[in-house]
Amino acid sequence: MLGAELNYRRAAEKLFITQPALSTAIKQLEHQFGVQLFTRNTREVALTDLGAAWLPQVQQALGGVDAVMENLVTLSGTRQGRLRFGYLIGTGADLLFRIVRHFESAYPDVAVEPIEFDFSDPTAGLADGSADVALIRPPVDLPEHRMLILDSESWVACLPRDHRLAGRDELEIAELLDDPIVCAPLTAGSWRDYWLAMDARGNRPPTIAAVAATYEAETTSIARGLGISFTTSSVARFYDRPGIVYVPISDRKPCHTALAWHPAQLTPQSDALIKYVQSQWNFGDGEDVPVPATLQ
Repeated sequence: MLGAELNYRRAAEKLFITQPALSTAIKQLEHQFGVQLFTRNTREVALTDLGAAWLPQVQQALGGVDAVMENLVTLSGTRQGRLRFGYLIGTGADLLFRIVRHFESAYPDVAVEPIEFDFSDPTAGLADGSADVALIRPPVDLPEHRMLILDSESWVACLPRDHRLAGRDELEIAELLDDPIVCAPLTAGSWRDYWLAMDARGNRPPTIAAVAATYEAETTSIARGLGISFTTSSVARFYDRPGIVYVPISDRKPCHTALAWHPAQLTPQSDALIKYVQSQWNFGDGEDVPVPATLQ
């Protein structure tokens, strides 16, 4: 694993052990056989010529182990059962049903239970373990989880129909930072800060017009003229309401939709879903990365 990663932290994470334990195991292996597999300094880890020659054999052996374990799962039927699939309200609605429909066709013995979560829990059940996997919109407070990025969307402003900028084709984030804003509950943590555009505000705190846990409550408050909100382009499609307009924001980086899970808490069913999505869909780069605290 370290030979493939050349990074102790990432290799240790994939093996679910600590970095010191991995380092000790490698040194014991080198000492036992009187060889040196890696060169190390304070900046990098590199394979020696011997390590590079041995690596393909190790990868082949590990691939055989994976195949044997996969066969054991198939023979034992341990993928039969229930899969709790959390999703944040309004997040990747079209993706959710595509994934569930196709996965259920491929694994008819797995009962998928989609569970909707509102803005009070943007981790969609991952934080408290009430979901096995979840469709989320980072950033979320899940430092030990992993995610597969599925899609990206642009930012839009949701405005009252009579707002001074409602007729614009697009706008910049700074033009709305002084407006009262409708936001998620405090329990949303870094996700709330992200959609308040706190990174763009400097020392100016936002004026909170209302707190909403659903898009229905959010758009109702905005239609009443209480304030504005920042959201995504898909919300503009799914939650168009009388009394509001959506205007694209030109100077914000895209936000993302991701499939997320805890690597140490995978069930056979959730593991099957993750591998199925990775193999069957082409969602951009499909990057398997740690869930960041912020995603600028």
